[in-house]
Amino acid sequence: MTPAEISTRALLDALAEGNGDAGPLTLGGVLDQFRARAFGIFLLLGVLPAFVPLPVGAGAVSGPLVMLAGLQMLVLMAHPWVPGFLSRRPLSRESMAKFRDRTSGLLRRLEKLSRPRAEGVIDHPASRLFTGLLLVLLGGLLALPIPATNYPFGLILLAFAIALIERDGRLMLVAWALGIAEIVVMGVFSGQVAGWIAGLLA
Repeated sequence: MTPAEISTRALLDALAEGNGDAGPLTLGGVLDQFRARAFGIFLLLGVLPAFVPLPVGAGAVSGPLVMLAGLQMLVLMAHPWVPGFLSRRPLSRESMAKFRDRTSGLLRRLEKLSRPRAEGVIDHPASRLFTGLLLVLLGGLLALPIPATNYPFGLILLAFAIALIERDGRLMLVAWALGIAEIVVMGVFSGQVAGWIAGLLA
């Protein structure tokens, strides 16, 4: 299986186990190795903290990375750019394995339904702009310190990542719908909280 054809679960297996390669695993190296699916892989790695416990808020880590991917899609970049200190940063194979194990059931079900189709939804410039805009908004919301939102955002962003990796335009349409719904829900929730606070201060 070539890097251009690799499935999401096979990709995670390769990252977690190294396929016999004992060399260091870095973000830049992974994006270069799987260049044809680099935005999907960047997004997949970006949402990983939402599923792996961290000493700091996962959203504070994942949110900016998701926004960075979205901004680059908004300007129609062909390959994600990451700062040098992130590109050279070692990635933990143990964390990859934990993420794979925690999401294996969901990934198995999604892969049964996912395949390259409606690829214009993935590649068309207008589609890439819309995908980028949603990722910026979702990443910004994920970065906010709102309790119990890591998993909902993480699952929606995982759908975006798999759609990009598998080049599944239909799954991307589903991800769009879920992303818009989450943004609307958060907007309504934020409005209610703001109203409640204003009532207390009145």
